[in-house]
Amino acid sequence: MVITSKSNSIVRLAALDAVLLTFACLIPAASHLLVVPLYMLNPMLALLLVGMLLGKDTRNALVLAVLLPLVSSLLTGMPAPAKMVCMVAELATVAALFSVLSRRWKVLPAVLTAIVAGKLVYYGLKAVVVAPAVLVGTDLWLQLAVVILWGGLFAMLFRKA
Repeated sequence: MVITSKSNSIVRLAALDAVLLTFACLIPAASHLLVVPLYMLNPMLALLLVGMLLGKDTRNALVLAVLLPLVSSLLTGMPAPAKMVCMVAELATVAALFSVLSRRWKVLPAVLTAIVAGKLVYYGLKAVVVAPAVLVGTDLWLQLAVVILWGGLFAMLFRKA
């Protein structure tokens, strides 16, 4: 049996996805173990960006956008189902919008715009699905810093990949 480049690529993406899904499921345990609210660092977004960076495949990024929160929610109970739906929409927005914007824009503005758009989708849905009373649970300045951190790291590494 001859292994083609395409089948090798699929195996590589599947292995990458398995590693990222494992990390997604370890986030709640690590958060409890370290007694640090890791969710404030938006780790699902970081995992998606790693998948986009290493996978370089829009379809796979969209699959990850759905699977990261879904698998974590099913296996660990975190995020809660209603928030999971919001996260899926956020991450799918980031993946899809970055794919479109990166064709015409430089990487940094494309990824920052995609992440901010994802946040707007997340909070828009959260206001409807979860409860407007607790709309923003993380300080907005911290969220802005995390957006800049992940976006900047992604842009820096994207150029080198």
